[in-house]
Amino acid sequence: MGDGSVDLNKCFEVVSQLVDKAGALVAKRIQTRQEFEEKANDIDLVTATDREVEQLLIRGLLDVFPDHKFIGEEESAAGGQPNKLTDVPTWIIDPIDGTMNFVHSFPHSCISIGLKVNKVTEIGIVFNPMLGQRFTARRGQGAYLNGRRIHVSAQKELSKSLVITEFGASRDVEKMKNHFENYQNILPKVHGIRMLGAAALNLSMVAMGAVDINFEIGIHAWDVCAGELLVLEAGGVVIDPTGDKFDIMSRRVLAASSEELAQEFAKQLTQFYPQPRDD
Repeated sequence: MGDGSVDLNKCFEVVSQLVDKAGALVAKRIQTRQEFEEKANDIDLVTATDREVEQLLIRGLLDVFPDHKFIGEEESAAGGQPNKLTDVPTWIIDPIDGTMNFVHSFPHSCISIGLKVNKVTEIGIVFNPMLGQRFTARRGQGAYLNGRRIHVSAQKELSKSLVITEFGASRDVEKMKNHFENYQNILPKVHGIRMLGAAALNLSMVAMGAVDINFEIGIHAWDVCAGELLVLEAGGVVIDPTGDKFDIMSRRVLAASSEELAQEFAKQLTQFYPQPRDD
């Protein structure tokens, strides 16, 4: 499936090998606490490993696919804004999703990479090398965890749904107020709320049926590109938290095991602070 001019089988083979190499590097480095730098604030962090992993992936892919484009977290941070998403085959990369976890040696971090062709996601890989969790998906071919087919949960009742979310990297007072108002609305109506510390892994939890709903406001395209495909290929839905169509550049996401559950949950959210888009 996909654009006939792009060999998606080769793309998947090459990126899988590169993710293996990157995962080995991340797993080795997490054995000791990492030095880090602050980006936007003291919550938004970057390490030398983030940059090294991103360059390993980009250079490895360019060696084989010199005409492909990239949108990467650290590349975008260095340049001030993400590259534009076009119809050209584009790899969207988060070298270490969950950098805060990584610097504390908390084993919930992952490499997240997706390939878009004609702005449609064709390949998604989310790999947590510390716990050996390798999530993969190709459009129209299902979602897998370590080679085993996975599916979203069958849960349709909001009161029995486990929700996973994050505070995000901002500690702006007004944004925190928005978060807390949403949580105050949600908590009495759901089974529970969890925070794992990595957006791509949160989406992967929906895909494997471990949680029923994931929402976050303030994420980026590289946080959700691969995870969105995993959820869709596992039988779930991904929408905007307002209930509208999902837009990968909008910096917000709501994923759930079914359309009806997603829409019911969206009705509980009342606060959506403005964000500059990723484009």
